[in-house]
Amino acid sequence: MGLHHRFGHEDLLRCRFALSPAWETQEAVRTLSRPDRQGYHLPWLRRIRAAADGLDLRPLWLLMPRRGHSTDFIGPPPSGPGGSFEEELAVIRAADPDGAREDMRRALACTPGALDSDLGRRLLADPARSVRELADLMERAWSVLVEPHWPRLRALLEADILFHTRRLAAGGLESLFDGLHPDLSWDAASLTLTIERPSHHDRVLGGQGLLLMPSAFVWPGIAGGFDPPWQPTVVYPARGIGALWTPAGADTPTALARLLGRARADVLCALDEPASTTALAHRLGLAPSTVSAHLGVLHAAGLLISARRGHQVLYERTPLAIALTTGDAVG
Repeated sequence: MGLHHRFGHEDLLRCRFALSPAWETQEAVRTLSRPDRQGYHLPWLRRIRAAADGLDLRPLWLLMPRRGHSTDFIGPPPSGPGGSFEEELAVIRAADPDGAREDMRRALACTPGALDSDLGRRLLADPARSVRELADLMERAWSVLVEPHWPRLRALLEADILFHTRRLAAGGLESLFDGLHPDLSWDAASLTLTIERPSHHDRVLGGQGLLLMPSAFVWPGIAGGFDPPWQPTVVYPARGIGALWTPAGADTPTALARLLGRARADVLCALDEPASTTALAHRLGLAPSTVSAHLGVLHAAGLLISARRGHQVLYERTPLAIALTTGDAVG
């Protein structure tokens, strides 16, 4: 049993990573209705609760059953590695009404009574209107739930992609898939990636390859599938979500602050995952120029290394810095 992705030789060369603001928005909405997902996100929930109370998220929740098909067109996989929310929202708004109606019907059928509910019937009666209204609701959800925190979330997702890209380079697909999620397994003999599910479904990739997306909000589960025309995709929990909402400086050792100075020590400790200057500045509440100066000093001292990813430079700690920040080398 499970969701099986069948690879061909071309697919092995077409696995790629991406991140999606629209997907994070959809999953943030889902997390509000799923207490089992909220353990790591309590600080975020406290921050957005008042604003979230002003959103009527029932149409989206109805299309997000706990099991079975969720509506694809409101959270489509991105076409590129770094698309903006505005670009993804344009794709949602351009959804074909007939295809959207069938997409919604399948999702509603997975929740007993949803198809015959007043809201369910309304969504299906005029799919063109429903596409417009759902896109508008996604836009409001983005602005309230995700956009104020997007620099922090993006830094986490980019750090995860960097980590797993290195695993792929070092050990191939088997090493990569082994570390993504306990419910994910790779069979090298049959070139099959399986997500454990109570039902059985096969998807031959057919040269499209596989899109891999980390998510801050999908934890503790894993999502997969997407029917044509969407690219086959696996969405997995990003590494490091346990410290995602930790206040900056809360974990900085006192001895390290005395050694380096509080601000510089906070910068070093904030790099529990690789991050850019902009992401660190947002997290620490400092000017980018100030963070850049601290990063330069730490890099020159052999405490940081840097790597370029796209248009960004990501910094991460060296083994010596890891020892310092964990207290192993500071007494």
